[in-house]
Amino acid sequence: MPRLFAFLRAINVGGHTVTMEDLRAHFSSFGLRDVETFIASGNVIFSSRAAAMPALEQRIGSRLGAALGYPVPTFIRTEAQLTALYSFRAFPETEQRAAHAVMVGLVAKPLGASAATGLLALNGANDRFRVNGREVYWLRRTRESDPTLTNARLERVLGTAATFRNLNTIARLVDKYDLGAP
Repeated sequence: MPRLFAFLRAINVGGHTVTMEDLRAHFSSFGLRDVETFIASGNVIFSSRAAAMPALEQRIGSRLGAALGYPVPTFIRTEAQLTALYSFRAFPETEQRAAHAVMVGLVAKPLGASAATGLLALNGANDRFRVNGREVYWLRRTRESDPTLTNARLERVLGTAATFRNLNTIARLVDKYDLGAP
């Protein structure tokens, strides 16, 4: 059974607290197998035979929303997709090393031209963006506590729900599951 990676929005932020034990129990109750969590920010690893990922994302998000009492947009990536997400170099290595953080925003489907143009219009001295498929790469030169942009504003520009992870978190997942990325 294939291993999948779910990235959940609104877990343990903004007053929405969910224990990882409860999150694993929810996923198991949905009939998913080999459920694990990775750090307490809504990263869930599981196995499923489901072939239609958009339908599985919708099903998990809907059931979590019902169980937790608020919307939980869910973004699933396969092992190959996670490796590709990590391996893609959105910015030159020297810029990444100098940045405070490189974030990856996951969305359900590739951005339309208008959303991509709006996002790229936000490029400036403190923030740079690059779009690749269903991922938005965000090079931040400021600390998260000193944001020039917020996730909420980015979602408005994108016109869709998104969840953001530090590229270091993705690297740790790739390493932990020996996905063979450089």
